[in-house]
Amino acid sequence: MVPNFRRSAAPLVALGLAFALAGCLSFGKDPPDTLFNLTPARVAAAGTGATGTAAQAISVLEPQASARIDVLRVPVQVDDASVAYLQDAQWVEKPARLFARLLEESIRAKGTRLVVDGSDAEYSAQTKLSGQLLDLGYDARSGSVVVRYNAVLQLPDGQIRTRLFESTMPGIAADAAAVRPALNAAANDVAGQVAEWVG
Repeated sequence: MVPNFRRSAAPLVALGLAFALAGCLSFGKDPPDTLFNLTPARVAAAGTGATGTAAQAISVLEPQASARIDVLRVPVQVDDASVAYLQDAQWVEKPARLFARLLEESIRAKGTRLVVDGSDAEYSAQTKLSGQLLDLGYDARSGSVVVRYNAVLQLPDGQIRTRLFESTMPGIAADAAAVRPALNAAANDVAGQVAEWVG
């Protein structure tokens, strides 16, 4: 009987790949020592405020996110078709929610818009910022963190404007200690670009 080398080799190849990726990727469920968060680079000074009408107010809605991103783990794009997750890395809560709050604070800190939140105020504002969080993770192919946000701005007169924002930070090692501050910096870069865009 001729042995089936293809069948017997497959588990060895898979095992080899698992060991190769074990240094930067996680397949287990143990909680990490440190949780990732997004913290604003600029915040409004204590005691500052704004007043205005619903027509002047802007609300920031939580962006949509694909299943790849809409998890507590930090995605790693291994190749065009494969995604894994960074070892010892987990968000404090869903990243789309964190990113929405970062956008709010970045727009508020700019000091030119009345930013409202909370369900009642949010839906009464006549200018709404929404969109899709396309990427907030690590690209193993280029050794970069990548943040991509497709913004949708709905204006009081019914006009809708869209723009794609992106920030990439190369030369980042595939470990949580290096990825965490780089992701925060890239997310702040995108949030700053969005704040300038909305005015």
